[in-house]
Amino acid sequence: MAQAIQISLQVRFGDIDAYNHVNNVVYLQYLEDARIRLIHTPFAPGHSPGGATSFNDLIGNELFTLVGRNEIEYLAPIAFRTEPVFVNIWVTNVGGSSFDFGYTITDADTSAVFAQAATSMVLVSRATGRPVRLTEPQRAALETWRGGPVPFRRRPPEPPAGVDHPAVPATEGAR
Repeated sequence: MAQAIQISLQVRFGDIDAYNHVNNVVYLQYLEDARIRLIHTPFAPGHSPGGATSFNDLIGNELFTLVGRNEIEYLAPIAFRTEPVFVNIWVTNVGGSSFDFGYTITDADTSAVFAQAATSMVLVSRATGRPVRLTEPQRAALETWRGGPVPFRRRPPEPPAGVDHPAVPATEGAR
């Protein structure tokens, strides 16, 4: 399992909400900042799949990535502080045209975990707007960041196969 890449981010005064902690929406911005920095990080010498210098080079101008899904679990509030927080990011899954990132938002030594999260990304053609398959060099690059699943604490168990959960009309309200 690859080690997570740790990216430091400064808590800005504008990140703080009326409850005197980082607003929940800002956490998603922190994840985005970490993703952008990771895909632009140069590959180690001698480890450049397809001769590219970064994952962004492997995407090129003809393709782009879209967020297909975010999941976040808030574990502790982040108050305003002058020390940075750290987003630890790794790849948890590589599919046909998609890949997933796992994250933790922590102190530098990871002793305090403020949140853990996952994002599914989809590789898309600019020309068609449709998903496209990941190339072998793209897969090889993503595999260098491969790690385990995000250890969500409160994820509900999966329903048994074949069990249908019908929606309740809004007019019936909660039961």
